[in-house]
Order: sequence, then C-alpha cells, then structure tokens
Amino acid sequence: MPRRQARFTPDELAADPRLQDHSPELWSADLGEVPRGLLTSAVRCFAANGFHATTTRDIAEGMGLSPAALYVHFPSKELVLYEIIRVGHERVLEYVRHPSVLDAADTADRLRTIISRYTAWHARHHVTARVCQMELTGLTAEHYDQIIELRHQTNDLFRETVARGVADESFAQANITQVTRAMLSLCIDLVRWYRLDGPDTPEQLGDFYAGLALKMVART
Repeated sequence: MPRRQARFTPDELAADPRLQDHSPELWSADLGEVPRGLLTSAVRCFAANGFHATTTRDIAEGMGLSPAALYVHFPSKELVLYEIIRVGHERVLEYVRHPSVLDAADTADRLRTIISRYTAWHARHHVTARVCQMELTGLTAEHYDQIIELRHQTNDLFRETVARGVADESFAQANITQVTRAMLSLCIDLVRWYRLDGPDTPEQLGDFYAGLALKMVART
C-alpha cells in the first residue's frame, strides 16, 4: 500500500480493503481484547504510514481510546512493533514446520508444500507480513537480533530442502544460496500488493508459486 504525506485516519484505516486480512487471528487470546485490538490497530498504522510516522495516539485512536491507554498494555511503541514482528515470524515458522512438510519423503513434494504454505500465510496475513518485512529498522538492536535468529531458522528450512534435492539429484545442480534467496523473495514480495478481495485466494497463489519454485530447480 503506497504511503502518502498525510497520515491515514483511524476511520480510513479500518475501511481500506487493502488493510483487511487475517492478522487479528495471530494475537494470543491471553493478551485480552484491548491489547489484541491495539496490535491490530498498530499493524494497520505501521503498514500504511510506517513505524516512525505513526504515533501512539494514532494506534490508540484506532481503538477509540485515549493515547495514554496504550501504555497500560505496552510500555513503548517499539514494544508494540516488536510484538507484531515476533508473533508474525513465529507463526509463519510454525506454519511451514507443519508435519506435512517435515514428514514428506519426496523432496519435490516437501519443497512444493513449503512454498505453498509460506506463500499462502503471507497472503492471508499480508498486512502484518508487510510490517514484518519493512519495519525492522524500528526495532532495538536486541530485538532486531532476536528476529534475525527467527529468520535464519526459516531460511535454513528452505536451504536444507533445496540442498537435499540437489544432493539426491531430484533437483538440478544449482547455487543453493541464490536459489533459496530467489524463492524467499518470490513468496515475500506479494505483501506489497496482495489483497484478499483480489482474483487469487492465498491457496491459489501458494499453488502457483510452488509450481514456479519447482521450475527453478527442475532437471532439464
């Protein structure tokens, strides 16, 4: 969603179809209704206006609360961002570590399932995923390092699958790092433009991207 000089108002954010996704389902029920609502409001604000241009007032107003209400649940705006990015990375990692991935005997089936699930998750939660990818610089150094470790775990799953396919000759010989990077970029880039009311469902897009990924490693 392109950012503009004037910030979006809470009413605009709530009504914009480009900011509608399944992100509210990501937050733990243990947090309570208000902090979950604040996270959803923050996701929309950060995705539309950026972390640095968003104020605590913007986030609170998205819930119809006073600016001070945010600090009851989150000591700082950075901790709101960290919670969003941490949860996003943990949930997608959990999703691609599904038994249907880890137990797949066939390397091509394993790669197909990883790409399909990773793509579908990013499409279904594209607003949170956009914040996860584009607002990392708003984190403290300590929080940034923690998120990078989660990203490494996800990248390793992709890399190990491609490497296994190259080793067992299911896939063509290739630069594993370059191929893995290309696959990850393919799946993640959709957060810039995807809309749930568009022509492709998350699952349809996942299947399509999985087919593209397999073509990257196909033996000629």
